Amino acid sequence: MLERFRKAKADEIAALESLAAQGAMPAPLRGMRPSFSNALRQPGLSAICEYKRASPSKGEINLALTPEDVAGQYRDGGAAALSILTEEVYFKGELSFLDRVTFTGLPLLRKDFLFHPLQVERTAATPASALLLIVRMFDSVTPLRALLDRTHALGMEAVVEVFDERDLDMAREAGSRIIQVNNRNLDTLQTDLAICERLVHDRSNAEVWIAASGISTPEHVRHVASLGYDAMLVGTALMQDGAPGRALQALLAPPA
Repeated sequence: MLERFRKAKADEIAALESLAAQGAMPAPLRGMRPSFSNALRQPGLSAICEYKRASPSKGEINLALTPEDVAGQYRDGGAAALSILTEEVYFKGELSFLDRVTFTGLPLLRKDFLFHPLQVERTAATPASALLLIVRMFDSVTPLRALLDRTHALGMEAVVEVFDERDLDMAREAGSRIIQVNNRNLDTLQTDLAICERLVHDRSNAEVWIAASGISTPEHVRHVASLGYDAMLVGTALMQDGAPGRALQALLAPPA
């Protein structure tokens, strides 16, 4: 699955290489970005809410809702940060979506398949506070560490996604500060919260931990919170019924 995503980025990387050769890469955004990690360190389980139009596992989720509609509803519903899908082929995202949701004032995560230094440089020209790096997109710790270092040098943070203990070891060796545990099996695309349950035992208090995928009910939310996670990332469960704000409120509702 990840190799399919890597191949889908070939045209984007070629275009970035052409811009770089011409000295025409967009300049990094000036000014301060809202801190992504600080937004997640608040008391309780923080919600990172995702603008997600489609996915390989669900197909088209909701193409009618605009980034502005969804971001405003998330902000009003109590989101701590926003995750914006920018991958075009499989998730029908656009890089421009990041600019369209800055009105919320919330920290933004660029969620995409990023593994080339020029993708990091391009992200720095957007208002994203953070970008996603998936450990399994890298053959060794060296290129992962290089992208992490460049991300930090450009004033952004990196959310480093892991699927198992081996990924976690590599993330830490690279110097990751924000760990996202993905509960999805990449072979079957099924989700299992036992993954985030297992990995959190190795948590360090110096790290920010996020649980992602498969969180769709208030019971799931309370379970993830009880495990000690700082935040959860939720997308499909909020987008699929066409009322993301109402879905977020229902998801965060306390027990009756």
